[in-house]
Amino acid sequence: MMPIIREVEVSKDFFRISLNLLLLTILAGAGLTAQLIPIRTVPVASGDQFLTVPSETLGMGGVMIALDDSLADGWVNPAKGIFIGESSFLGAPTFYGISDHGGGGKTFPMLGLFQGDVWFGGAALAVQQIDNSDERWGPFIEPGFIWDSQPQRLSDVSSRNLYARGFVGRKVDSGPWSIGLGFSTAQLNAVDGVDLLYAGSDRIDQSGTASDIRLGLYRTGERDRISLVGVYNRISMTHDVTWTDFIWRDDRCSDRFSCEPPVARRRIEVNEDKTRTIGGHLNWDRDLSAPGWRIGATATVNQKSHPKIPNYQIQNIPRDPGTTWAYEAGFGIARTRGATTFGVDMVLQPIWSETWQEADQPVTTGSGTVIKPGGRTIENDFFFTNVILRTGLSHQLGDLELQAGLEMRSYDYELEQVNHIEGLFRDLEESWMEWSPTLGAVLHFSDVDLRYMGRFTTGTGRPGIAWEWEEDMVRAGAFNDFIIAPDGPLTLQDALVHTHQLSVRIPIR
Repeated sequence: MMPIIREVEVSKDFFRISLNLLLLTILAGAGLTAQLIPIRTVPVASGDQFLTVPSETLGMGGVMIALDDSLADGWVNPAKGIFIGESSFLGAPTFYGISDHGGGGKTFPMLGLFQGDVWFGGAALAVQQIDNSDERWGPFIEPGFIWDSQPQRLSDVSSRNLYARGFVGRKVDSGPWSIGLGFSTAQLNAVDGVDLLYAGSDRIDQSGTASDIRLGLYRTGERDRISLVGVYNRISMTHDVTWTDFIWRDDRCSDRFSCEPPVARRRIEVNEDKTRTIGGHLNWDRDLSAPGWRIGATATVNQKSHPKIPNYQIQNIPRDPGTTWAYEAGFGIARTRGATTFGVDMVLQPIWSETWQEADQPVTTGSGTVIKPGGRTIENDFFFTNVILRTGLSHQLGDLELQAGLEMRSYDYELEQVNHIEGLFRDLEESWMEWSPTLGAVLHFSDVDLRYMGRFTTGTGRPGIAWEWEEDMVRAGAFNDFIIAPDGPLTLQDALVHTHQLSVRIPIR
């Protein structure tokens, strides 16, 4: 009978599995894409890299279920471009930073929105600079030799990303229905946080694309409105990771102090990351009989396949495919009375995710059976019950509009892991909360609108590993060659993420 071992504390094996989905989480949070449900198994401070378009309600905590947003709705559902008030050009410089020298980014998007009698649409192009974290692995010093890191290349300091997106739609026979088609693509040379997943490497060269196609329908009635969206999302990234191997010249020496200094050799490891997501989203809202009140509800489903997940050194589990079914149900209420607007969103996200490790060669288990190549050696079942709460308030004072809001995200999940090699069962639980207060201000002039949004996120951090250099880890008799990579318990340092966006809207009249 298989022995049963239950644990509720966070361990190194737990993080090895949970970090499989870290990069997917970073890419899934691609700014104002409510149809994509992100997966988070560790509170990583990845910043607002994918915030590339402005929003009218972002300063109100991002409240969206029961409120219209003429700036952002068309990017979420192309058919909701009918809310574009008038054709205009926009610029929205965005800056974010992570405390304790954790890196940051600068994005400069240019947008155009068009509204005609029947047709409507939008286009956006953004250039982005990602500043890498200053927390680099320093020189490795051991008795007998010194390895000094080379001067940083320009690409090690910062990288450039390009984003393009657009949508087009039209009213159907001047009736209550509208239809729209949208697309987005990104040429990525850096994704914030990836460098921390290859602990001990010399450098990581990233390249790849992220693309998104969506078809939307929208129906407006006298009191009720319905929004439908279908989305297909692809992520394809390649990580060229440079490592340094130290090879001892004499493997017969008794300890490292009596050996000749090791020879350093560089090698490049290529890792692929691929994710495919198919999703559907339904939104309904209704004006109540009480003046100014509106309620809304949403339902979302995502099916994610993960055919390629990199062999992150920080987790050290190669070739981990997986599948995910993610669901979201939300309810919102809003009220507009005079110059004041108030809104609340409540969202529940149940998510089931399965990942596994495949054997690349025959493996003999503790019970004596053999797992053939391609067979599963470890199976992991995640179950998430995440909760999101948003609330926000805006008030108009003449030509000045002030906004304030708060978003709270509560993550809670359980991992059941079966290790077929060792014959063990592991039951782990983890939860944390992230808080994001927001502030906003809008100045309305006759020919231009100036908008500012500030957001501050706490409860996240940067992953790392506690170095535990034991005698056996560097003993020449134990290793003929070894990679300078940490092999200790993972740690998490608290970090504050601050984001600032200043947008300028010029109407075409």
